[in-house]
Amino acid sequence: MKQSPQLQKAQESMAPGVITLEGFLGTDKRNLGDILVEDEASVRRMGMTHEHIAHAMQRLRDEGMRGLGEFIPVAPHFEVRVDSVRGKLPCPFQHPGIFPKTNITVRNKDKNEELTYTDLHIHLINQHGFYEGRGSAFRLDPHVLVEVLEIEPEE
Repeated sequence: MKQSPQLQKAQESMAPGVITLEGFLGTDKRNLGDILVEDEASVRRMGMTHEHIAHAMQRLRDEGMRGLGEFIPVAPHFEVRVDSVRGKLPCPFQHPGIFPKTNITVRNKDKNEELTYTDLHIHLINQHGFYEGRGSAFRLDPHVLVEVLEIEPEE
């Protein structure tokens, strides 16, 4: 897929050392447009939208904020901890806003699985359909998100 100048600029911002030490793309050698198209197709096959997934992530984050850095129970069988880290990050797509470095850890006690995401992840998924590149330490596979967070398709 031919990449637009805007996506090329975003991909350059995602390189290691530009916004974050490790960058956003990991070992993925594909262009950003191809990464977005593949994740879009994956999300659609599950009967989901990026916005729906991000909304579920935000809801758990909001519930976890009540815990002040401690795991708190969230129905039906989750534990959520929100940790604030010093600093803020910009969106690599040059979208307005600076996002706090907040780590949200969600434990699914029934499945004995855990994952961690950030406020920036919620934004990147919601606004850009971006889950990070393959091989990135912080990649959130859409299938894993849907399974661990038990996100049901929209009605």
